[in-house]
Amino acid sequence: MNSVLEPGMVVRHPGQADWGLGQVQSNIGDRITVNFEHVGKVVIDGRRIVLVRVFDI
Repeated sequence: MNSVLEPGMVVRHPGQADWGLGQVQSNIGDRITVNFEHVGKVVIDGRRIVLVRVFDI
């Protein structure tokens, strides 16, 4: 599922709702860099976490 994520898409981390919305910065291999509202830039291991795409902002 993470393979469809592209820069600019808005996501949520399924286990960290308090991080707020995040905007995908890059998706290279299994490493997804996301800039979250409340924690800033985080690199996610796409093999372990499936981010949830947000359509209604």
